Amino acid sequence: MEDYLVPRGVGRAEYIEKKSRFLGGVYPVTSEQEAKEILERVRKQHYDARHNCWCYILKSGQKRYSDDAEPQGTAGQPMLNVFEREGVVDVLCVVTRYFGGILLGAGGLCRAYTKAAKDALDAAGISKMQPWLRQQITVPYALFERAKLLIAAQEGTVEDAQYGARTNGSGRRCGRPPAGASYRRFWKRFSAPVKQNIQKIQSFDIFPCYRIHEGVSV
Repeated sequence: MEDYLVPRGVGRAEYIEKKSRFLGGVYPVTSEQEAKEILERVRKQHYDARHNCWCYILKSGQKRYSDDAEPQGTAGQPMLNVFEREGVVDVLCVVTRYFGGILLGAGGLCRAYTKAAKDALDAAGISKMQPWLRQQITVPYALFERAKLLIAAQEGTVEDAQYGARTNGSGRRCGRPPAGASYRRFWKRFSAPVKQNIQKIQSFDIFPCYRIHEGVSV
């Protein structure tokens, strides 16, 4: 599991070149189906536009793009290049063009679609996804606050807490291994204090996961 970059959120930007309006939109996505659904919504929203060009790249490896009737190679591929250069994945970009009556030529189109995509990405921001290990712990309610303190002492965070029938409390805790550390060594160091200090743990489940590293923006 390695770090990777994703859009921090939805980003939008507008660029005008020789009376043509280019409306760029960047959207976080995690599947082709999600990308297609968002693309369809954008097309319906801008049904009167001349072109809705798009591209997406997924961490799983799929990448697609479309010039949507612009001259071949002048829209989708230049947009895709923006995200490949930045190393951003799990992203959909749609650039809508309202034609202004003046032809831009192949070079002008490439520059316009590139700029609209890059401006939208800048508006969205970029975040780093880092591997974490999530564990779910069930303990008697009387020891729940103690468990939270031990979790915090190991640089973990409690994601949520659920309370059962009077005696039990449960919480999820995440910790991220330092760069280059093996998960096995890290997890042994990370979980041992909780196990050693709370002997009445009733369940202890481990799940690898990814989450945005708080405060990190690229």
